[in-house]
Amino acid sequence: MTMQIRAAVAREPGADLTIEALSLDAPREDEILVKVVATGVCHTDLVVMAGHLPTPLPVVLGHEGAGIVEAVGDKITKVKPGDHVVMTYNTCGACPSCQSNEMAYCYEFFPRNFFGTRPDGSVAFTNGEDKVHSNFFGQSSFATHALANERNIVKVDVASDDLALMGPLACGIQTGAGTVMNALEVQAGKSFVVFGTGSVGLAAVMAAKVQGATTIIAVDMHDNRLSIAKELGATHAINASAGDLVDQIKQITGGGVAYALDTTGLPDVIRQAVDAMAPRGKAAILGAPMPGSQISLDNTDFMSTGKTLMGVVEGESDGDTFIPKLVDLWKAGRFPFDRLLTFYDFDQINTAIHDSHQGTSIKPILRMP
Repeated sequence: MTMQIRAAVAREPGADLTIEALSLDAPREDEILVKVVATGVCHTDLVVMAGHLPTPLPVVLGHEGAGIVEAVGDKITKVKPGDHVVMTYNTCGACPSCQSNEMAYCYEFFPRNFFGTRPDGSVAFTNGEDKVHSNFFGQSSFATHALANERNIVKVDVASDDLALMGPLACGIQTGAGTVMNALEVQAGKSFVVFGTGSVGLAAVMAAKVQGATTIIAVDMHDNRLSIAKELGATHAINASAGDLVDQIKQITGGGVAYALDTTGLPDVIRQAVDAMAPRGKAAILGAPMPGSQISLDNTDFMSTGKTLMGVVEGESDGDTFIPKLVDLWKAGRFPFDRLLTFYDFDQINTAIHDSHQGTSIKPILRMP
């Protein structure tokens, strides 16, 4: 059995998405049908649209979905129809990482999130006789309805009016905040710098403030985003075009920063993050680099000062515990991520994507009809 839905389909690399009527499979015994209320537009969606990752086309993207459970398969016990949920990244549940509660490093992370099929190779969408790839990040939420599973669905305790805000907690906001709180474990009274103040970087700024960092430095090319960073907790803002960044950071911190975060994926910026750290400093990389990119460091400085450079996926977050934690911080007024959001009707999806590319919208959110 199938149901008719509307979805935004990526058919050609670099082309606009087309909104189409598709047939969606009924949920299998281990699947959950979610009526999507709203979904975020993430940089990862844009990278796939550009053809930089081998996700097969045509495909329905979208991986920051929030909505209401409409139906569940016979094996589902985690949620029930009517529950408010967020859909996050997908994992296998059986590999050593998943068994150690380190799901962000699932051995099957890439196939479960980027291959556009269920684990058995099937797809859930069709357009007439044509198959359309689904299951992107276990959801494909650029659609009025999505199929998820118990591994990537999180129940959230929010009012109906607030549910449309919650989608970005599934990926972008979770990634920035989680890297600060889970991976770097920024300590109270310490210094922190983030390179890039899009939604991920600004989530990191807010998280550093929650953690009690006393010096929070934001670096970006856009003064308007730096102004927002200061409103959200940054104590210092540096335009990346204004002089020697490493020297400025060392002057602000009195010798180097304790924690650094790069959201750009640019090798030269990563080098600046490492060079700006104090001895025993920790830096994390979040940005998605072009395939084949390499990082060059001063080996003597890196070794002799005991610095750490780490890659981080999804903020090293367990969605079942971390997303509700962020919701609670938001309710308490300590994590105002809603200030980053700009809403668009679903039919305006290509405008939202354009605005994200241009930097005029920090975190676009698509409202479903």
